[in-house]
Amino acid sequence: MNKNILFVGVGGQGTILASKIFTEGLLKHGFDVKMSEVHGMAQRGGSVVTQVRYGEKVYSPLIEMGTVDIIVSFEKIEAARWIKYLKPEGRVIINDYEIRPVTVLVGGENYPEMIFSELLEEGIELKAINAYGESQRIGDLRIQNIILLGALIKACELEELNWEGILKNNIKEPFFQLNLEALKIGLEL
Repeated sequence: MNKNILFVGVGGQGTILASKIFTEGLLKHGFDVKMSEVHGMAQRGGSVVTQVRYGEKVYSPLIEMGTVDIIVSFEKIEAARWIKYLKPEGRVIINDYEIRPVTVLVGGENYPEMIFSELLEEGIELKAINAYGESQRIGDLRIQNIILLGALIKACELEELNWEGILKNNIKEPFFQLNLEALKIGLEL
């Protein structure tokens, strides 16, 4: 049975890197994997979406609306934006973090404050993670993506893979230990 994972975030959050590391791990585990990236206006703080499909045999990288097993949201508003892709029994892993869009910053709109409660009211299984707080505690905000990746790996029950080796293939040496620590934190959440 195929699984559909949707990574959603804002440009600069490491959404694509996390999805590439996840994809490499799935390939090494023997799954057939397809991945599709949509950068949008990422360089200007716009949405970034990566679709990852894996299983015994996957024919297309694109995920149909209403068929996502897990949405990994690197920013709260992105979860709300992409929730229609989640299947009824799907789950959301969401970073308790806000990046206010330009329209909010200039006073044209308000940031929706009740995202968590609205998703819970819809009956959505939600795991909120304070990746921002954890990364701040460690001393580098750039590792939020790897903390969320660890939480996803745990949710998919893929902990037995050599994620340390896969991480080492994708992270430059000066940053490897920091990212390994972030991955371990995510796996424990």
